[in-house]
Amino acid sequence: MGKGLGMTPRLDAERRTLEIMVRLYCRHKEGNASLCDGCRALIDYAGGRLSRCPFGEDKPTCRLCKVHCYSKDMKRRVREVMRYAGPRMVLYHPLLAIRHVLREMRRPGGAR
Repeated sequence: MGKGLGMTPRLDAERRTLEIMVRLYCRHKEGNASLCDGCRALIDYAGGRLSRCPFGEDKPTCRLCKVHCYSKDMKRRVREVMRYAGPRMVLYHPLLAIRHVLREMRRPGGAR
């Protein structure tokens, strides 16, 4: 998935992190050798939301954000992916995992 029109470097990094987490989930939890249609749709959906984020570079992590831009179904799916892939990111992509934790610590109150 390429950079969207509204993608800043930070949002693109967040999109790439999410894509890595979805791929990890799809491969290990669902047992797919390549990305399935459902996981591809989730990546595309989330990327579209990120490219239109009104906070831009100041965007908090989605969990801490006060704006709810995901549909209920997609929010549920992203949470499922995050619960599975989040802890495993420390093993597979430790720098991305640390960066994500630091971003959450920097913005304890969410979007301002």
